Amino acid sequence: MPKRSDDAEQAPKKITSYTLKLDDGQMAKLRAACAAKNWEAAEVPYARFAFKGPKVNVTAYESGKVVVAGKDTEDFVQNVIEAEVTGAPKLGYDEVLHPDWFEPHAGLDESGKGDLFGPVVAATVIAGEEAVRAWQAAGVRDSKTIVDAQILKLDELIRHTAGVVVETRHLEMADYNRTMGRPYASLNRLLASHHADALQAALDKKWVPRGLLDQFSKEPLVQRELKKKGLERFNLAMRPRAEEDPVVAAASIVARAEFVRIMRELSREFGDRLQKGAGAPAKAQAFVLLEKFGAKALGHFAKLHFRTCYEVVSAAGKLDELPLPVPKEKTEWKR
Repeated sequence: MPKRSDDAEQAPKKITSYTLKLDDGQMAKLRAACAAKNWEAAEVPYARFAFKGPKVNVTAYESGKVVVAGKDTEDFVQNVIEAEVTGAPKLGYDEVLHPDWFEPHAGLDESGKGDLFGPVVAATVIAGEEAVRAWQAAGVRDSKTIVDAQILKLDELIRHTAGVVVETRHLEMADYNRTMGRPYASLNRLLASHHADALQAALDKKWVPRGLLDQFSKEPLVQRELKKKGLERFNLAMRPRAEEDPVVAAASIVARAEFVRIMRELSREFGDRLQKGAGAPAKAQAFVLLEKFGAKALGHFAKLHFRTCYEVVSAAGKLDELPLPVPKEKTEWKR
């Protein structure tokens, strides 16, 4: 039986631990913060003080070392230690849970794959610790959570960060539709080729031993392309929601920013802001576009292999002007 969407929210948090160093003044603030919560004081050998909270334990040693452990460790670090004790954001918490984020590596992501209008853009970003810290402070995160205006500003920040390498790849719409119109063409294989080209160009500028790709296919398509390029010694991992990694998040922003710039130019040519996605608003615009410029012009703006394009051209009686293949029947998945 499939899990309900709220099951993950109700799942118990994992017990985690975090260690940091505080000075005497910060120790006093921490002790007062714990006491203010009416937590039970505990006796721990060699400890200056210790408290037991409902879901977290705090132990402060004479050396200045503090250990926080429990299911609410992250909440306590962020909301008590950072907010009340040190005033320093993050306090290295990410370094404890995700040390790999701060090692030099490549992040790969794409934009435009599910949009009717505009191409598919692949991006590679190579960065290390200093860049990641600066980006975290600036609010770099998964591009899907950021509005376009901020996307463009963050893209500028990422591209102008010292020591960072950025590469993008995409095809102009005519080339895209020509490629995707070939027999046995595959959008995932085209995207894998874009990713491999962008990554190779980035690695030529700055070599790093590994990278992380936001997974768009269960098959190792990008890895196969890298093997063709002789990049077998580069370790490319992939997983869903890889944008949690700040360098992958940066790649998602760069890819989205490039897509936004292309969409703005196409919108200018169209005479109105083109819709993102492939739903009813985008389909309605495809009808307007066809009437305004003719069926053949559709390929300058839209991905012709999308079912939507066939439906629009067929409904307008223009298949003789723009002969598109009948799309395959949609697969009905059994539950």
